[in-house]
Amino acid sequence: MSNQKLIVGNWKMNGSLAGNAALIADLLAGLGQSACDVAVCPPAVYLAQLQALLAGSPVLLGAQNVAMHEAGAYTGDVSAAMLRDFGVRYCLCGHSERRKYQAESDVHVALKAKLALAAGITPIVCVGETVQEREAGMTEFIVKRQLSAVIHLVGPCVSEIVVAYEPVWAIGTGQTATPEQAQAVHAVLRAQIRAATERAARVRILYGGSMNADNAAQLLTQPDIDGGLIGGASLKAPDFLKILAACVPQ
Repeated sequence: MSNQKLIVGNWKMNGSLAGNAALIADLLAGLGQSACDVAVCPPAVYLAQLQALLAGSPVLLGAQNVAMHEAGAYTGDVSAAMLRDFGVRYCLCGHSERRKYQAESDVHVALKAKLALAAGITPIVCVGETVQEREAGMTEFIVKRQLSAVIHLVGPCVSEIVVAYEPVWAIGTGQTATPEQAQAVHAVLRAQIRAATERAARVRILYGGSMNADNAAQLLTQPDIDGGLIGGASLKAPDFLKILAACVPQ
């Protein structure tokens, strides 16, 4: 596994055929020799387009979700094997918006991560607390519980996942955890992973709460922050490129 930082753009429910082509063209034109690994996660309907647009480039393709089942009568779902057919290398599992709006539980997230791994896709397991949970002093309990479900189900394969800490109160709100707040939670997650596998050094932990061009450098210099899961800023090539530029060679 690469020791470089990993920056992943989550486009959420945004995009169009024309807009995607323009965004990727601008991104690739400005990329140069990046000091980090890069991936983008478009809506599923655009995976085929992005597979073609990114062919031969260093930018990897990610998906925003994966089904909890291998195949069958699950209308509207997309399996891990289907994602793999389109060259998907990463897949978000348990993004807070899916936990909130689609009622995904810790068990659901763990199942998705397991199926992604079985298909040769690296799951990016998202964990994070709400503002109410933070104010109640439950941050550590919440993120450890969420990650524990995945560790329990995937066992030794936990060394093959990526973790993304995304404080729910900092997603799309313009609020960001301070570098110290983010580092503290990342350190907790790092310790949990170390206790679960002897190969913990392989696991990258990303920060995903309103990271942008202005705060990326400060966040990325923290010892346990191995990259970023970028939302809104990934939809603007200049902003995304500034975040990539904030990565220093490892």
